[in-house]
Amino acid sequence: MYGVPMHIDIVPNRDSRPTVLLRESYREGARVRKRTLANLSTLDADQIEAIRAVLRGESLRPASALFEAIRSLPHGHVQSVSVAMQRLEFGKLLSARAQSERDLVCAMVAARILAPHTKLATTRWWHTTTLAADFGVADASEDALYAAMDWLLQRQDTIQKKLAVRHLRQGSLVLYDLSSSYFEGSTCPLAKRGYSRDGKHGTRQVNYGLLTDVRGCPVAVSVHEGNTADSQTFMPEVQRLRQDFRWERMVMVGDRGMISQKAIAEMRDSDGIGWITALKAVSIRALIEQGQLQLGLFDERNLLELSSPDYPGERLVACRNPELAKLRAHQREALLCATERNLDKIKVRVAAGKLAGQDTIGVRVGKVVDQYKVAKHFALAIGEAEFTFQRKTDSIAAEAALDGLYIIRTSVPAAPMDSAACVRNYKALANVERAFRSLKTIDLKVRPIHHRTADRVRAPIFLCLLAYYVEWHMREAWRALMFADTEAQAKATRDPVAPAKRSKAALAKVASHTLDDGTPAHSFRTLLEELSTVVRNTCRTRGTRNEAPTFEIVTTANLKQTRALELLQAITL
Repeated sequence: MYGVPMHIDIVPNRDSRPTVLLRESYREGARVRKRTLANLSTLDADQIEAIRAVLRGESLRPASALFEAIRSLPHGHVQSVSVAMQRLEFGKLLSARAQSERDLVCAMVAARILAPHTKLATTRWWHTTTLAADFGVADASEDALYAAMDWLLQRQDTIQKKLAVRHLRQGSLVLYDLSSSYFEGSTCPLAKRGYSRDGKHGTRQVNYGLLTDVRGCPVAVSVHEGNTADSQTFMPEVQRLRQDFRWERMVMVGDRGMISQKAIAEMRDSDGIGWITALKAVSIRALIEQGQLQLGLFDERNLLELSSPDYPGERLVACRNPELAKLRAHQREALLCATERNLDKIKVRVAAGKLAGQDTIGVRVGKVVDQYKVAKHFALAIGEAEFTFQRKTDSIAAEAALDGLYIIRTSVPAAPMDSAACVRNYKALANVERAFRSLKTIDLKVRPIHHRTADRVRAPIFLCLLAYYVEWHMREAWRALMFADTEAQAKATRDPVAPAKRSKAALAKVASHTLDDGTPAHSFRTLLEELSTVVRNTCRTRGTRNEAPTFEIVTTANLKQTRALELLQAITL
């Protein structure tokens, strides 16, 4: 007998997987015969192929001995933003023609979502991920980014018109609200001392108004001087919608400080413009004193509709929220008690002769009663060497009567929008507030503002709007993976006056921090961090010189990462 090399035979089986046999061929006289040495059917395909290679005389070594990774860059989070931007046709939104400025703006928007930085820091940061290579901006400088921002600002009106066409319809609701961010520096003409919504009192402000659809999807942003009143910015936005965006019919939704009586008079004279806003406390009190609103009507219901000759052609929807009433009563009592404790300290000092003089005492008392805005509820008696105070029970009772009570006013007829829908649409302003929180603090961090010229302030704010536009769609697509509520239908039909509550499914996610499948629930930021663990490795043959050819391998995404990318693929315009 003469030995012949071993080989692998695959024997088909009719109703089951083939049998894999390790065999040896040998010659017996003139005949060739086979001897089965082992049954390899339990091995997987890779193991069988490795045995084949050994039988062919090949030298086997681990992959780590053949190749080396010379660089690893986080990639998954960049890929997720890129997928969302592709689904939104974001490049075409900026410009129909491909150009370097468009690529830079797309890259800056992606960077703003992933890691907000200054322009200089951005040009350094995106080289630590695959963003610079994937967006084609590896050679971009800080000056190139500023030039792209100038290009973007010139196209703002065109881009916002496209957004309006995408997300607004004739007669649809348009939400509008104003916010501000504090300014570092003193040279920008937009930076003025005004009301700080950031709690940075005494600092210069820049105001910006945000237009969204009823879901909170951003459509346009406008920038104003920091001392501009809310109501002064409203009508210019209405006129822009009519003239620039050519929207003939719309319903504007704004809070009680935004839509002034003057603005309502102008809208009333314009066909096709409706509005939804709310009455201020002084107006509600007047309706009660005139007998046009009786509080006893709320004993068995929390919502009723009325009309008043003081508001011709309008519907008034009165709401009473008992839970809100309890909360405000508790807050008022806490503020009154805190003020009384501080007033008692002054009273003790006056009685001990440590504080004297009517003017001196008055200044100290004024600071105390103004601290919590409850001066109207105290009767003060200040002398040269004496000080007494007591609560105004009538004033407190009058204010308490309005606790939990608010009135929505609208020009929209009842046929297209009943009372409950009217209240829900007014409360949709919370979607704009959510957008401001994301722009200012949570994700995009538009503040503080450092730029010296008005255009250099307007451009970053508009860039942040575009970043929030992409982020908003990503958040909506990822609701099932995050702590967010996914029961949209229940939200649209629940009691509009009762306190908003999460669904049982959302509460279960919050309580357990897990989804139904047992995997962790995420916030938007932690989901991006999860995706960032998908990395792109640049490899080359081990032991070769630097000029050796390289190849790239992306790590395999886990089930959660795969699901996140699949959900983004479902984004539609």
